[in-house]
Amino acid sequence: MKVKVVVNGYGTIGKRVADAITKQDDMELIGVTKTRPSYQAKMAVDKGYPLYVSGKGVKDDFIKAGIKVDGRLEDILESADIVVDTTPEKIGKENKDIYLKYSDLKAIWQGGEKASIADASFNALVNYEAAFGKKFVRVVSCNTTALCRTLYAIHKNFDISHITAVIVRRASDPAETEKGPINSLEPSLKVPSHHGPDVQSVMGNIDIETMAIKAPTTLMHLHSVIVTCKKKGVTVSDIISAFESTERIRLFNGWEHIFGTAQIMEFAKDNAFYRGDMMENGVWSDGINIIGSKIYYYQAVHQESIVIPENIDAIRSMFELEKDKYKSMRITDESLGILKNIK
Repeated sequence: MKVKVVVNGYGTIGKRVADAITKQDDMELIGVTKTRPSYQAKMAVDKGYPLYVSGKGVKDDFIKAGIKVDGRLEDILESADIVVDTTPEKIGKENKDIYLKYSDLKAIWQGGEKASIADASFNALVNYEAAFGKKFVRVVSCNTTALCRTLYAIHKNFDISHITAVIVRRASDPAETEKGPINSLEPSLKVPSHHGPDVQSVMGNIDIETMAIKAPTTLMHLHSVIVTCKKKGVTVSDIISAFESTERIRLFNGWEHIFGTAQIMEFAKDNAFYRGDMMENGVWSDGINIIGSKIYYYQAVHQESIVIPENIDAIRSMFELEKDKYKSMRITDESLGILKNIK
C-alpha cells in the first residue's frame, strides 16, 4: 500500500517535494495547497495534482481566476497518511494545531521551524533511524543538511573534535524579488549563528561554532569549513576518498572551470537535471587542504533543492517502508536522477 501524501504549500520547496513524491513507487500524492491564485497553482492543476485552498485563502478567488480547486486543506487531511508542510517560516508552527485534529496523521516540517516542533530533526545520512515510526519530524534546513553530509563523512572516518564554519548565504531565492536584490554584505550579528545548534539537533553534542553572512546572490550558499580531527596523519587524499564514498556529495575541480556557484548551477543545467537543480553538496576537491590536524574545505549548497531527497527519505523512515538508510537513499536518488549514487 502506498503512503498517501499531502504537500501543504506549493512554493519553492513544495513543488519540488510534490514532483519527487510522484516518482516514488511507495508513495502517492493526493493533494497540494495554495493560499491564493498564481501560476504555480495553475501549474499544479495542469500536472493533474488535486489542488486545495489553505490558510486564509478564499476558494472563490481561485474560481474567478479559472483555477479548479477540490476544496480546503481540511477536506483532504482525513484521507492523508502524512502532510509535508512546506509553508513559509513560522506558518508551519501554526498549522500544527490543524494536524493534531487528525489522530492518525503524521507530519513533516522544514528547517525554518524550531526543532521543538517535532519528535526528531532529520538527515537521511546521519540519523535515518531516528524517524522510525515517528509522528512528527523536521527535515533540517538546506545549510544544516549540507553541513551534516560532509561532517558525517569526516566524523565517521577521522573523529571530529571541533568545527568552525562560516555560512555565506544567498540573499533570496531567484523568484523572491520582494526580498532583493541587495547591494550589501550583511553579517548575522547573532554570534554564533543558529546553524551550529541546528547541526547538533541531528548529530548530537558535536562541537561546532558557526557564523553567517548574507550576500547579494540568489544562486547558492557557500560554506567555508574548518574541521579539527582527533585522528592523526589524515591526508587530503583521505578526505577526498571519504567524500567520494559518501552519498549526495559531488566533487568539483577548479581545472574544470567550475570556479564558483554560477558554474555549478550551469553544470546542473547542462546535465539536464530537473529544473536545473543540484541536490548534492558541491565540494571543490582542489580547495581541500590540511594544516596540522585541521581540515579546510569549501562547499556549495543549492538552497532550493538540497532538502528534497531528505523529505522523501523521511517519509520512508517514518512509515518504516525501508529500514536500511542506504537502500532508501539509493531508491530516492535513482528516482530523482541524482548524479552520484554510491553502490
